[in-house]
Amino acid sequence: QMTLGSMATNRYSAPFREEVQGWIVKLSTVGEIVEQWLMVQNMWMYMEAVFSGGDIVKQLPQEAKRFQNIDKNYMKIVTSALETLNVVNTCFGNELMKNMLPHLLEQLELCQKSLSAYLETKR
Repeated sequence: QMTLGSMATNRYSAPFREEVQGWIVKLSTVGEIVEQWLMVQNMWMYMEAVFSGGDIVKQLPQEAKRFQNIDKNYMKIVTSALETLNVVNTCFGNELMKNMLPHLLEQLELCQKSLSAYLETKR
């Protein structure tokens, strides 16, 4: 991205300026989406272990249901990425990624908050 920024200011890149600007936007978007994806993935992995059965599911049925929805939507994103196999095409101009990842992160944070509150009462 920095290289593209340098290219954009270079006088010899004038004929390619629009294309360089386009790639700067694309790669910036890809970076943001991948960063969000990693946050969602880390929380999802933790929550999957917690809500894959056992006492917590019985104690927090509402959060277990919330996690089922999160899991279903996260798998849609993973499937979409597997079908595309190109990070730029997967992340740039993909409304599913743009809208779903922040929503999943918010929902995972709600699950985390409820789980923490529950675990605190068990102490």
